[in-house]
Amino acid sequence: MIDPVSPLILPMSMDDLDAVHAVAVASFTSPWARDVFAEELRREWAVIRVLRADPKEPVCAFVNFWIVRDEVHVLNLATHPVWRRRGYARMLLDDTLSFARTRGVRYVTLEVRRSNAPAIALYRSLGFVAIGVRPSYYADDNEDAIVMLLTIEPGGARTRAWHLAGE
Repeated sequence: MIDPVSPLILPMSMDDLDAVHAVAVASFTSPWARDVFAEELRREWAVIRVLRADPKEPVCAFVNFWIVRDEVHVLNLATHPVWRRRGYARMLLDDTLSFARTRGVRYVTLEVRRSNAPAIALYRSLGFVAIGVRPSYYADDNEDAIVMLLTIEPGGARTRAWHLAGE
């Protein structure tokens, strides 16, 4: 019996630029320009991690986040539509949370479209809670963003300390 190959999560390189941009274009209604991802690679506070289903496959998912003192702010998380429903977004978020814990990060924040129920369910399953709304946050259609927070206690435990009224 042949063992299946585990997905690889690696730091993004300039060689991944076209593939990451292709995932963004396939995933978002208003994707970032290719040059924005290149700029992110040059920022010392920015991190982009890519996931390949196996070493021979192209990038099929990525996460982009900033490290700001004791906070990680997730800017983008995307899986190419062809590769969805395989747990890759969860793997990237678990990797991000592991990264955060090893650096003593206390908070992980993100914004998500109010209509993106699958993403909201994923974030909640990992312990994120809604803490606010950014009205008309997305310029392409003026959709609201739900602001979500995960608090990481010293020692790495996750806590659900904050709740948005009505949640």
